[in-house]
Amino acid sequence: MSSALVPLPVLLPLLGSGAALMLFRFPRAQRLVSVVVLTLVVVVAAALLVIADQDGPQVVWLGGWAELGVALVADRLAALMLLVSAIVTLAVLLYSLGQGISDSNRSAPVSIYHPTFLTLVAGVSNAFLAGDLFNLFVSFEILLFASYVLLTLGGTEGRIRAGTIYVVVNVLSSMLFLVTIAAVYAAVGTVNLAQIAERMGELPSSTQLMLHLLLLVTFSIKAAVFPLSLWLPDSYPTAPAPVTAVFAGLLTKVGVYAIIRTETLLFPGGELSTLLMVVAGVSMLIGILGAIAQSDIKRLLSFTLVSHIGYMIFGIGLGTAAGTAGAVFYVAHHITIQTALFLVVGMVERLGGSTALLRLGGLARLFPLLGVLFFVAAMNLAGIPPLSGFLGKVGLFEAGIADGGGVAWTLVGIGTLTSLLTLYAVAKTWSLAFWRSPAEAHEMARELARADADEPEQYSPTLGRRGQVRLDTTSFNAAEVQQAGAIVDGDHPDRDLHQILEEDGRPQRLPVLMTASTAGLVAVSVAITVVAGPLFAYTERAADDLMDRTTYITAVDEAAR
Repeated sequence: MSSALVPLPVLLPLLGSGAALMLFRFPRAQRLVSVVVLTLVVVVAAALLVIADQDGPQVVWLGGWAELGVALVADRLAALMLLVSAIVTLAVLLYSLGQGISDSNRSAPVSIYHPTFLTLVAGVSNAFLAGDLFNLFVSFEILLFASYVLLTLGGTEGRIRAGTIYVVVNVLSSMLFLVTIAAVYAAVGTVNLAQIAERMGELPSSTQLMLHLLLLVTFSIKAAVFPLSLWLPDSYPTAPAPVTAVFAGLLTKVGVYAIIRTETLLFPGGELSTLLMVVAGVSMLIGILGAIAQSDIKRLLSFTLVSHIGYMIFGIGLGTAAGTAGAVFYVAHHITIQTALFLVVGMVERLGGSTALLRLGGLARLFPLLGVLFFVAAMNLAGIPPLSGFLGKVGLFEAGIADGGGVAWTLVGIGTLTSLLTLYAVAKTWSLAFWRSPAEAHEMARELARADADEPEQYSPTLGRRGQVRLDTTSFNAAEVQQAGAIVDGDHPDRDLHQILEEDGRPQRLPVLMTASTAGLVAVSVAITVVAGPLFAYTERAADDLMDRTTYITAVDEAAR
């Protein structure tokens, strides 16, 4: 029976988490369990996508008595989110294995990393499949617990501080969510989404508006919608690269998914459409202006994340099938491309010793493949045709133009401007970190040294104390050399560059598994461009189901009998 597959994306990671914890003395076995489990989740998610598209929503009631049980629902939207998230988490796991985060970092024991990561995957899957508000709340709590452990791996001061900010914000949003669930139950007598949808219309309009706003604020915090996104740029960049990648690429989209689900299922009609579109426009502009002001690549990408959440909210706010289809397509695109960019930046930090733009240079010359991966992903994020970022924006803009309203037209203009500013931000990153010559980066390092000379207690591992640039290259290791732009070589900074990078007679090379997983995810983002036609058709069918509602409600009601 095809519906038997529905619980597996949750059960498999949970069982794998338990197995990984029991195998804490056997790191290789832990790694094998994690890879096998996530590969199986990808296969199951792909099967559910095909089944949901052909046969309609697949529903399973857990707990014996349907009226009091927990419903898991895999419709077209949930199945697509499951598949994309499974592919991304598998790529991030492989990347983390290549980085050695799970077995070579003494402050991040392997016995903690693998069970926690699999628990995080189970929470994400459960959120996408949740058929009632309380189960969705449980999913967010699973994500919160696992996220805090992953954010603070290593126990450094910066990570503890960032993890504390993250936890405080999310605990407050969880408290608000719990209060909202209680209010919904008091109003309609159930927390099941299908049953709420059937009964919500019987409530006074003022009560509906109150519940609507409560849910929207709760999920907007999770999705990092401005102005409820101020916690994000300070929380994500300090975490290990794989953790930052999966958080930035995936976790905020769980909040966006919850907004799509509740706006279409529980509150059709678009009563708050104008508010959503205004918030979308402000998120786009504030986010991208914040990105332009950054000199650190991680923080720059964190602000672009906030900005591009605005595109998704724009599609939702239109309240039409075309807008919803564009939003769903853009969510799938953005999960892959944002994760891929953070993985690339993780390698930049590993090889260059920093993510500060002023301390990087010549990376495209040193590591051409790394330069290609960043360039393709960055152009996709900026929406350069014919990549999927461009196609997603075109779909959203067409839906906005079809709407014909003044606010929608304004959002089209803001979205176009945001896309151009995104191109500027990533082009600046490419120019400074990858494209400029080592000599130019060396000159920048000298200028920084002169500036540091006014603050004698300031210390940089590359520039030394009291602003003195060390020109004796034998005192540098490869990471330090690259942190200064990989260009310190006396009066001839461009000479014998690869000799400077040698360690024990061997030139430094890109880590194979990290590069392969990143390249695979970039390839997936390009594949979205190749299959954009069928994928857009799929998202349109998913949007039609979401706007109709009867397909979802009928499937849940029939499964309850």
